Amino acid sequence: MIYKVRAKYKKELAGNFFEKLTDGSISSQKPDGKEIVSSMKRAKIIKPGIIEWFEMCFCSSPLQHERETVYNLYLSDITTEIVDYYREVRGNSFWSYLSSAS
Repeated sequence: MIYKVRAKYKKELAGNFFEKLTDGSISSQKPDGKEIVSSMKRAKIIKPGIIEWFEMCFCSSPLQHERETVYNLYLSDITTEIVDYYREVRGNSFWSYLSSAS
């Protein structure tokens, strides 16, 4: 399923999050590491402290494995909505924000 996802990001952990996204530790995680990295590259800051992106997930509970292994460490207040397809999110690049925080 494809989900529209919204979350608060933990500003104090942005540098550490970017390091994990770029050093291979998240991308090598099975089965969803590459999707997590791709999702964070697509994520946009839609208002201060809030990001939004679209992500594919096949867990019985939306983003269950992603939350348990990565997202709950760096994000909070995660909401999901089932959608039919990926859409473009307007806002500033979360990836650029993370890279400038490292």
